[in-house]
Amino acid sequence: MDDTRGIPRGQILAGELDEVNKRGFRTRHLRFAPGVNTTKPFVHDYWEEVYLVSGDLIVGCDENGEGGESFLPNTYACRPPGMVHGPFKSKNGCLLLEIHIYDDQERQA
Repeated sequence: MDDTRGIPRGQILAGELDEVNKRGFRTRHLRFAPGVNTTKPFVHDYWEEVYLVSGDLIVGCDENGEGGESFLPNTYACRPPGMVHGPFKSKNGCLLLEIHIYDDQERQA
């Protein structure tokens, strides 16, 4: 785990996301082990595209993992900067493909 929210660390496949200078991109695999439950919502300042490759993912549950909406493989989501999302839970584990992108056009405005 890489932080107190309970989110596992992802495997970077390509790119580099510079969160200090707000530029770049990264593509990564993110694997949730069975029973993982994050306890807090997430918000970040870059675009995020997420594809659920395998397993199950529950989005919007409470800090105890109750409630939320269940998703199965072949689900896609696109989140703009500043969008609050989560917490997340996976009963049986899952594999996500994530793309994180800072928008150079927004930075220049």
